[in-house]
Amino acid sequence: MSARDGLVPDLGRGALTDRVRATVLGRRTPRAWFLALGLATLVSLLFLLGVVYVLSVGVGAFGLNIPVAWGFPIINTIWWIGIAHAGTLISAVLWLTRQDWRASISRSAEAMAMFAIVLAGSYPLLHLGRPWLAYYLLPYPNLMDLWPQWRSPLVWDFFAIASYLLFTASFLYLSLLPDLASLRDGARRRFQQLFYGVLALGWRNSARHWARYEQAHRVLAVIAAPIVVSVTGTISLDLAVSIVPGFHFTIFPPYFVAGALYSGFATVAIIAIILRGLFGFRDLITRAHLNRLGIMMLCFVLVVDYAYLQEIFTAFYTGEAFYRGVYFDRWTGPYAPYYWGMILCNVVLAQGLWFRRLRESVPGLLCLAVIADIGMWLERFQIVITSTHKDYMPSAWDTVRPTAWDWLTYAGSIGVFFVLLLLFIRLMPSVSMHDMRALLHRRREGGHG
Repeated sequence: MSARDGLVPDLGRGALTDRVRATVLGRRTPRAWFLALGLATLVSLLFLLGVVYVLSVGVGAFGLNIPVAWGFPIINTIWWIGIAHAGTLISAVLWLTRQDWRASISRSAEAMAMFAIVLAGSYPLLHLGRPWLAYYLLPYPNLMDLWPQWRSPLVWDFFAIASYLLFTASFLYLSLLPDLASLRDGARRRFQQLFYGVLALGWRNSARHWARYEQAHRVLAVIAAPIVVSVTGTISLDLAVSIVPGFHFTIFPPYFVAGALYSGFATVAIIAIILRGLFGFRDLITRAHLNRLGIMMLCFVLVVDYAYLQEIFTAFYTGEAFYRGVYFDRWTGPYAPYYWGMILCNVVLAQGLWFRRLRESVPGLLCLAVIADIGMWLERFQIVITSTHKDYMPSAWDTVRPTAWDWLTYAGSIGVFFVLLLLFIRLMPSVSMHDMRALLHRRREGGHG
């Protein structure tokens, strides 16, 4: 990789550090950040309103009925988990393979993973109906000998999400340690020195600290790969282990992993574009980075498109009438607009990622990334809803219509995500300073990542 590939900013290491620290320690905050935070806060209030209403009247507020017991809460859980996964992949797997282009976007990807998995975990709790009894999912010693039902997918989801949340929080905090010390040393105000000093845990930039840091980082990065596969694989098994025709596909685990990474990289691209606009990081997050994000999106959407064909082939090759009926219903039934919308987003429009000009164009990649997230949500919708509203018993068939509270909680969760993200990039360095300094050193010494 040459030094002119657009991945390395034309800055000295000291200038780069000052540039990133200024977004956190600077006295002036861009007006665009306040406008974005205000808008995200207003949207997040919808989530709070929806949660209060659901806790007041019960899960009947969601559009659920007898055949469709899983609705928007499960759809949104799978969608948010998918978004969280690319953060771990960028931070860990690309670090293990020494990909230089991850340096500028790894921090925002880690934060994205952290906040997305928190929102993913909130929906199963709402779906319980009695979230104050959520501790029943834990295998804790008790006098009544109550233990979780290990055959229940809800228990699988709890352990999958909890393990991923613990791992993501640990990985994010570990990667922040050197930068927190840098903020501590560069802070002028006393409360900033104390705040970042406590969080830095006594980091002194010594050789011993760096050796321990690299060792811990390597261990967590190695653990990350199976974590990425296992969490989404567990969620997909919630569906695949059932006998419901639209769920019972053995291709679901790799299919869900590819779809998760596709939507996750799309969200990373959106965040990268936001950082370029809010803080002027055009020389830190260049068009070359956007191009690579687009390439990763293209790789995973091709796997998703193959899975669509494989599902259809399996349904008709088996000769099972119920499997064929699911697809006829998806193509022509009451939810056909959702299915064909998914095909439009994930198959037709996604082919724009083949063109480098679109991948390097900020408006072009932004549109393709938003379309990717919409398409993956529609995919989750048609899998969960169309597979269950017509089961083996025609007497139980019914059509589910999402209620206003379904849409309010979903839109509000997106607002909560951006509120957390905007606060993070204002309080913490949104670009990894130590990774960027290491990249500058390698390039100027003639080394390769």
